[in-house]
Amino acid sequence: MPASYAYLGPEGTFTEVALRTLPEAATRELIPYVSVQSALDAVRIGEAEAAFVPIENSVEGGITTTLDELVAGAPLMIYREVLLSITFALLVRPGTKLSDIKTVSAHPAAQPQVRNWLKKHLPDAHWESAASNADAARLVQEGQYDAAFAGEFAAARYGLEALETGIHDAENAQTRFVLVGRPARPAAPTGADKTSVVLWQRDDHPGGLRDLLGEFATRGINLMLLQSRPTGAGIGNYCFCIDAEGHISDRRVAEALMGLKRICLQVRYLGSYPRADLQPADVRRPRLGTSDDEFVAAADWVARCQDGRF
Repeated sequence: MPASYAYLGPEGTFTEVALRTLPEAATRELIPYVSVQSALDAVRIGEAEAAFVPIENSVEGGITTTLDELVAGAPLMIYREVLLSITFALLVRPGTKLSDIKTVSAHPAAQPQVRNWLKKHLPDAHWESAASNADAARLVQEGQYDAAFAGEFAAARYGLEALETGIHDAENAQTRFVLVGRPARPAAPTGADKTSVVLWQRDDHPGGLRDLLGEFATRGINLMLLQSRPTGAGIGNYCFCIDAEGHISDRRVAEALMGLKRICLQVRYLGSYPRADLQPADVRRPRLGTSDDEFVAAADWVARCQDGRF
């Protein structure tokens, strides 16, 4: 029996389309789950080898459901990421006209991406959120809603037709998806990697966030995502989800993580993995002393001093 990958279902989601771009997906059983939580829990309890879920989109930023699931519960690690360009189709039951539509549905992350189109073309339609865009299409098929925003590819799967296509408020909108598994040794660095962590401050004080970010800045590490999430411990208590350029095996990244471990209440390492856009880390010059070679050379110099070889 092949190993399985869980993903945010049902069949016909953008998540499934993105997952099928991974070469290894062809050798796995792909199992849809009703929510991000259930897909990740399938990995935690050993039902699936890995889970594939959305984590960020270029319109609204981090997808809070996924971030919160990675922040809480048994630790998981990110191993791969995929970027997928997103445009929506308005899916309806055959024969439905635009003037017939009173209710529309989609995943909550879709609403900011079609808000202006909806205001212009269906200003009186009532929005209902669904567990996924494909699930919204299924609910339209069952007659619960009049229309769904989903991928055009989902129409045939649910016996619907695309009344409108190419719907998006932002040009070149993309969603980032990640392949998540149980903790293990991260893949070898490729030279175009990112590292994801979650940070908890020891206490709330002026300059606290600056102290955290300074561990990256002084080492010339660029951040690609910074999003605060409530810890549940009361108003004003937050942790910080961060994506940084580079790999944990890079000396400068490792030193930043060591610095954060010293000053943070807790650091959760979410993995180092290849960037989907294949862009190498931007070690800015003329900021001197921030390349990995310079960090290695400095460590070697200290070792020589300790040995009396300076």
